[in-house]
Order: sequence, then C-alpha cells, then structure tokens
Amino acid sequence: MRASRLLSLLMLLQAHGRMTAAQLAERLEVSTRTVYRDVESLHAAGIPLYGEAGHAGGYQLVDGWRTRLTGLTAQEAERLFLAGLPGPAAELGYGAAVAALRVKLHAALPPALADRAVRVQERFHLDTPNWYADGDASPHLADVAEAVWQQRRIEVRYRSWAGEVDRVLEPYGLVLKGGRWYTVAGRPGRDGPATYRINQILSLATLDEEFPRPTGFDLPAWWRAHVVRFRAGLHHDDATIRLSPQGRERLREIASELVVAAVDDTAGVPDDAGWVTAVIPIESLTHAHGDLLRLGADVEVLTPAALRERIAATAAGLAALYAPRSVPKEATPRP
Repeated sequence: MRASRLLSLLMLLQAHGRMTAAQLAERLEVSTRTVYRDVESLHAAGIPLYGEAGHAGGYQLVDGWRTRLTGLTAQEAERLFLAGLPGPAAELGYGAAVAALRVKLHAALPPALADRAVRVQERFHLDTPNWYADGDASPHLADVAEAVWQQRRIEVRYRSWAGEVDRVLEPYGLVLKGGRWYTVAGRPGRDGPATYRINQILSLATLDEEFPRPTGFDLPAWWRAHVVRFRAGLHHDDATIRLSPQGRERLREIASELVVAAVDDTAGVPDDAGWVTAVIPIESLTHAHGDLLRLGADVEVLTPAALRERIAATAAGLAALYAPRSVPKEATPRP
C-alpha cells in the first residue's frame, strides 16, 4: 500500500511539475504529515526531489529526471475501463485505485501526448445524472460491485413494485443508466437474468458461495435488448391530441423521442391558429394524465374519453381552487 502511494507521489510530481504538500495530500487522500514522511523516504532512496518554502513553493523533481516505474497493480488493471469515469468509480468505491491509475497512465505518455490528455481532461466533463437529481445514493453499491468482481451470491431484501421481497441473486454485472445504478442478476433455479435497481436494495449480505457465470453472457448486448423490450412494452394505448405551436415546441423538451416522432409523423395540417391534431402512444392513463398536464392550456385531449375526463376534472379542480375569493373587509375599530 505504502509503496504504491510513494509511486503515485512520484507520478504526480512527474506529471504536474511542482505541487505543495497540501495538494499532494488531497490527491493521495492522506494527511500532509504523511506526505512529509513519504518525501523523506524518497530522499533516503536517492530520488532527486527537493522542496521550496513560501507561497509559490512546493515539491519538485530535478529537471530531466523521470521514473519508468509505471507498472499497474492488479486492482488498477481491473479498473482500467473506469479511468475516464472518476465520478462513477468513486461511487463504486474504486476512486483511489482509478486516481492512481490515471496518474500512471499520464506519466507513461510522451510529453506531447500527455499535454493533449490534460487538455481533454480540462475541457470535457461527463456528468451522468439528470438536472433534477444527483443520481442514486445507495449504501450497498460497493458491496454489489465487489460481488460482481468475485462472482459471489448475495442475499438481499428488495423493494419491488409488489412490496418488499427476499432474494438470493447472482450479479452478472452493473449498469449506470441516467445516473441510476442497476445490477443484471440471475436467481438460482430460475431461467434468465433480470434487472434490479441498486438503491431499492434495503439490506444485503454477501454469501460464501461462488456462482458460475453464464457461458457467453454479453452484458452490453443483453442490456441493449432489455432497453428495446422495455420501450416496446411501455406503450399500451394511443391518445389523439391537439397541440398549439407553443405546446408542440414544449413537447420536444419534456416528452420521449418516441412521442415526439409520433407527433411529427401523424400531425395534420395546422388550423388557422396553428394548432395540429396528432396521435401519440401512451403508457397508461395515469402517466399520460401527468405528462400532458405539464403542457397546460397548450394541449387538448380528444381521445380516449377517460383521459379527457381526467384532465377536465383536474382543470375544473384547479379553476375552483384559484377562483377569485372575496376578502372580508377589516372590522372598523371602535372609537
């Protein structure tokens, strides 16, 4: 552990030129006192490293000196695919390993390529959650990830749509979709894997039982097929609607690509006010009711009748709630 940290310190100085003890401590996730001890150890080993005091000071390697000790540890090699995803890596509990990996990869690059890598890091940032959520917070994510690596069964209490259930799962892999973590897992004695959302796991115990990974299982291919099946099963009915020009533009911001494409494909000729009639797929009356209400008075539901009646009832309720009220006059104070 300490040898790996010393190497990481060298790689950081080699990549960045000069760094203060506080900067090194932050990157290595240790205290500044530990950095001072590590620097003394490197001095004792003959590494040409010197420090300068003052506001612009810090530690620096002698010009021209470079180390070639950039070999990866087994853990770093396993986490190689996460090198460009520091946020998800930290959520999985691999933040330190991936940080060390990135330092070593940077140090191994020729100077020209290293500069280009830094420019990319400075100018591109991947933020997976959507605007209205910070993603899933789950205390069990790291445990599921470790079970995936070790091919260990896990026993979980899971909150499903039907209530809380107990399951023994064989996690084949993890998927990050829209800021939410899922595990694709099988169940002993059952055919085919299923998808489980990690933050719906209420409790977890890792069992001392290895499971055989299905021969030829391809996680990306399975997930792509799952998404296709999921989307195909979402829409069970159609709705005929009228949209104002403003409503049609707003729909592009709040609706799925499938709904937007349906409007583009089925919209008739605009009337004198610019309104168009179109047919859109809907998942259920409840979902359609909530989604279309977001368009306010820029949409009118024509069919199905049940959806039109729901929205009309909501509109009537809102009108009653916001109707002007007579405000009682203040009582005239007595003399």
